Amino acid sequence: MKRAYIGVICFFAVVATALSVYGAPAKRLDAKTGTCRILNTGSLEWESSPWGEGGRTFKQVCKSCHTRDNTEGATFLWEESKTSRGWNMVFTKMRAKCARDGVWERLSDDQLLMVNDYLYRWASDAMDINDSA
Repeated sequence: MKRAYIGVICFFAVVATALSVYGAPAKRLDAKTGTCRILNTGSLEWESSPWGEGGRTFKQVCKSCHTRDNTEGATFLWEESKTSRGWNMVFTKMRAKCARDGVWERLSDDQLLMVNDYLYRWASDAMDINDSA
């Protein structure tokens, strides 16, 4: 009986530790709209995932040009190409060649927000609990 109690306590300790060290960012300040976007609950948790609107749009629209050996001259990108802060700068400053050339105009403002949420959440520093900004 004593072993069963110790086993249950160890199980819950492992689960509690695993949940407490999850490093993905919980929220993102969108400087362009001035809103705080909560990424770890509600619909944005789903939409900022690889299978949500942000991940699907990134793969369908952005990765159609930003692949290795592309003919458009676009740099190769993946989620970890930039830090969370770096991805925010891309979408805030709109200095990316595709933004200046009008490619982003085929995306709605909501779609751009979702792609930014997705890239922010899965950036190179996003899983480090000490580094995500």
